Amino acid sequence: MYGLDSIFEAALERNLPRPETVDELRELLNEHLWVEGDDESTFIRLGEHSLRVRTDDDEVDLAYYFVDDEAAVASPDRLSFLLHDTWPLPGGVAAPGAVFSHGVPVRTVRLAPPGPDCVFSVRLCWESPDTGRNLNLVGATAFPGLTLPDLATLLRDADDAHSWPHDTRLLRALAAPGGNDIGSALERYARLPGYAPSPANLDTVSAHDAIHREMLELLVSERPAESQIRLDAHIAQVARYIDDFFGFDQWFLFDTRWATGHPHLARSLLRYAAHWDPYEAQH
Repeated sequence: MYGLDSIFEAALERNLPRPETVDELRELLNEHLWVEGDDESTFIRLGEHSLRVRTDDDEVDLAYYFVDDEAAVASPDRLSFLLHDTWPLPGGVAAPGAVFSHGVPVRTVRLAPPGPDCVFSVRLCWESPDTGRNLNLVGATAFPGLTLPDLATLLRDADDAHSWPHDTRLLRALAAPGGNDIGSALERYARLPGYAPSPANLDTVSAHDAIHREMLELLVSERPAESQIRLDAHIAQVARYIDDFFGFDQWFLFDTRWATGHPHLARSLLRYAAHWDPYEAQH
């Protein structure tokens, strides 16, 4: 964990006293734990049961967390995704009649009339074009009135996409003309090279076929073996291999039928897409 060794080095070199309270520990961390960023005073956050730290290793923003068992049990809606230590997320859906309420800020793209279902798109990537960073993203995108099997066709057939979030326009460009499932779009995404894939003229080319041709020109001949895709009826997820240094980025597309079966995972993932600190107040 980048920078964490600084507090231990300071403890040895300066014979720092052992903290007996959370306040004493906070004071030591604020003075001796090295973090880097634009607002370092807010990057070390310590509570009774968790420590959350954000820093910058000159290549990417990153965060690390220490969470005890009590916090994990008390706040699954905030921590389940961060504590989920395997890939992919599980499939499966809830029994009919279950209701999902996320309570986290999202951006909305309307492709269908309002209805009880909704699709969510969460892309965790390097230098998001919406923000220029890979933490403190601008939140998931919600497509109300849809289930996941509906998404590809409605994205492709939409007339005006210039005001959509970047990731939604990217997904639309990846959805092949004539295709009717989102899995093929994520297969194409998994084959994109580089750590910030985006068509050069994505913001200026309005004709979908032209965008799609440009996307195809960016595809490598074979998807890297390291990339992973998992497609279920109501959740599609891809871990796209970038390189040995940056590792992977991830894209999750799921609907309320999946979210009602895994509400803690769904809410914590949506929360992480909106803020690096799972305890940040949100509405």
